[in-house]
Amino acid sequence: MFQPHGKTGQRRYKVLIVDDSAVVRQTMAELLASDPALEVMATASDPFVAAQRIKAERPDVITLDVEMPRMDGVTFLRKLMAQSPIPVVMCSSLVGANTETLAQAMAAGAVDIICKPQIGIRGFLEESRITICDTVRAAAQARLSALRPRPVEAKLSADAILPPPGSRAMAKTTDRVVAIGASTGGTEALRMLLHQMPLDCPPLIIVQHMPETFTAAFARRLDKECPITVREARNGDRLLRGHALIAPGNRHSLLVRSGATYAVEVREGPLVSRHRPSVDVLFRSVARNAGHNAVGVIMTGMGDDGARGLKEMRDAGARTLGQNEESCVVYGMPKEAKKLGGVEEELPLQRLGAAMLRLCHG
Repeated sequence: MFQPHGKTGQRRYKVLIVDDSAVVRQTMAELLASDPALEVMATASDPFVAAQRIKAERPDVITLDVEMPRMDGVTFLRKLMAQSPIPVVMCSSLVGANTETLAQAMAAGAVDIICKPQIGIRGFLEESRITICDTVRAAAQARLSALRPRPVEAKLSADAILPPPGSRAMAKTTDRVVAIGASTGGTEALRMLLHQMPLDCPPLIIVQHMPETFTAAFARRLDKECPITVREARNGDRLLRGHALIAPGNRHSLLVRSGATYAVEVREGPLVSRHRPSVDVLFRSVARNAGHNAVGVIMTGMGDDGARGLKEMRDAGARTLGQNEESCVVYGMPKEAKKLGGVEEELPLQRLGAAMLRLCHG
């Protein structure tokens, strides 16, 4: 029997699992129940059963499969957001055909994504226990109006990828670069931010926590909707004015020097701050190689990835901005960065773009 609160008295978030696979429902229920902050309220085999469950008891968060009988997950999501908004984490198989569908789901209001393979689902989900629990817990705390059995893995810092910043940053140049980090709620926040960018804006490099099969589709969506060019970063890409590069999922992206300009290095590596790509890794590389030629921006997201890296950027002479609590879906990453002293100025989302440009031109 679940209790409404854990031993320490903290609230437990009620989760509704919606998936047509009995194996997925059972496995997800077991691993989510292992988190003291989560309570599996119920499971449902399709959206119609889910709707009845929601009428009986309102969950704090829903995990929702994409492909289901009688009604697909994206259609159900749209109906849910129109009638009774609840934070939703979409679940999808790791296949390329679903990436555009998931882009539609994020546009419809999904908070985050959990990817699953077509085979070996139970093993994959169990191995991804920490990430899945973190994702669902973050989504449960999301503000839509803004829009463990296995041992805990060591939470690595950016030291696992590259050493702390030294004094190697390039001397001041004409163009500055902007490094941006975001997580839960970041897909729509980034869309709004990039809409504010003029065609000749400084080069941007962005880490948004998301699965590797989704980053390319996310970049394509932004490229269609925003004035500037947006695409998934490739190893060796130069940073150019009027361009934004999105770090590919499951790879770390670093800023490196290429003569008198900057480029992106995409590399393998362990999870850093429980993420790959990690905002801390990107920000540290910017601190090392750009220093006062950079502007760092930390946006909505759960946890503290990017907090230490933004402080390193500021210590290296970069200008730094944080998204304020009122405009964040989850005020986690900016809050932690502010506590460490990494945030020079905190602003609402609608003012971040102008502030970025002002700092770059100042």
